[in-house]
Amino acid sequence: MSTMKKVYVGNLNYQTNEAGLTQLFAECGTIVSVTVIMDKFSGRSKGFGFVEFDTEAAANAALKFDQSTLDGRQIRVSLAQAPGSNGGDRRSFKPRREDHHSDDRRH
Repeated sequence: MSTMKKVYVGNLNYQTNEAGLTQLFAECGTIVSVTVIMDKFSGRSKGFGFVEFDTEAAANAALKFDQSTLDGRQIRVSLAQAPGSNGGDRRSFKPRREDHHSDDRRH
């Protein structure tokens, strides 16, 4: 049995960091972890992150910040989805390989 204690925070200003998210969401409850997702090549923020709380009630309280302004941007806040729960896994895509049997020449 899994409870959703993590929220997704999207449309972040690229300058927003973990400290900024912690400050915003601190009033909702005890925060377990805060992560701003960074691009591994450039080292810059990808514009979204996650805040994990110790209780489901705290995560639900954080939803009140959806559409609020943080660092000059209107942010999106929703309960985080479990990995792979979006109906498909992009990494499982395999391109179709065309067979070229029509060009089979036998001598």
